[in-house]
Amino acid sequence: MRVTVERAALLRSLGHVHRVVERRNTIPILSNVLLRAESGGLQLRATDLDIEVTETVPADIADPGATTVPAHVIYDIVRKLPEGAQVSLETGEAGQMTIRSGRSRFALGALPEGDFPDLAAGELPHTFSIASADLKRLIDKTQFAISTEETRYYLNGIYLHTLEAEGALKMRAVATDGHRLARVELDAPDGSAGMPGIIVPRKAVAEIQKLVDDGGESVEIDLSPAKIRLRFAGGVTLISKLIDGTFPDYQRVIPTGNDKRLTVEREAFARAVDRVSTISSERGRAVKLGLSEGRLALSVNNPDSGSATEELDVDYEAAGLDIGFNARYLLDITSQLEGDTALFKLADPGSPTLIQDREGAPALYVLMPMRV
Repeated sequence: MRVTVERAALLRSLGHVHRVVERRNTIPILSNVLLRAESGGLQLRATDLDIEVTETVPADIADPGATTVPAHVIYDIVRKLPEGAQVSLETGEAGQMTIRSGRSRFALGALPEGDFPDLAAGELPHTFSIASADLKRLIDKTQFAISTEETRYYLNGIYLHTLEAEGALKMRAVATDGHRLARVELDAPDGSAGMPGIIVPRKAVAEIQKLVDDGGESVEIDLSPAKIRLRFAGGVTLISKLIDGTFPDYQRVIPTGNDKRLTVEREAFARAVDRVSTISSERGRAVKLGLSEGRLALSVNNPDSGSATEELDVDYEAAGLDIGFNARYLLDITSQLEGDTALFKLADPGSPTLIQDREGAPALYVLMPMRV
């Protein structure tokens, strides 16, 4: 194999594919990126056996061929080459690949292409296209609530499904870790009707989020109950296995009878929570909300470091209520809200609270209280 490629194009593509490669691998070939030079250009592929990312970049092909080299090493080499450089990749007889650029020369140990695993997508019967902005919104608004608890593996991703709501077909993304729940919906893309409900794993979600930022205006999605393939306008293809599990009935968690309504200026509330939580313990992070007519008192008591209080003028007309929340969770949710105000629907100190921008907003959040 002998190929010449622009450093900028190679670096961008390596940036997309090398991220899925784990730093530590018991299987040596999984530390490598597959480079295949053919008439269409230079194809790069990396996988961890759960996710596979492929991209083809324009290149001057002198000799077609393929090999695999350590992904993080070649990425670091290309990253440190000067801007505007041309990079020459050449394989020799001794199981090595030589990288040349200007006066720089590197020789990397290579493993044969035949050993590289192929995450075959198989039959993906459901196909539709979604606007990049819509896909980004579904992920951005819910990703923070994905559980990291491995024993409840079915919560380690975003649940994506379609349903009829208010006389229209909607697509919903839902994530929960048992302490908080995030749900956002939008009009379902054409062709998505009848798709199975799927759980996209946390690592794949993080990769999709980065790729959608670099991609074009839309993303082509093909899926089955077991796998999903996303084709981005920039020429990147991501295939991922889906979580084989049943997402819980999240509708049962969303409260419907919360009659105490608190409307607060979002940024002022977030800043106040951030200030008083400075005193809270790293373990507890609890902040108490004391509600009375027209007034909210935020307070934190930490036996080790002291106490803090702050008051805000709010729109609240129900009976007085004291309720505690995890300060970090409150800040995570308020950072996702888009309006100037935040609407809290509360019931009592032991019941979940519903948080939205406004009544009927497409994104809603449920937060479990803490004892304070």
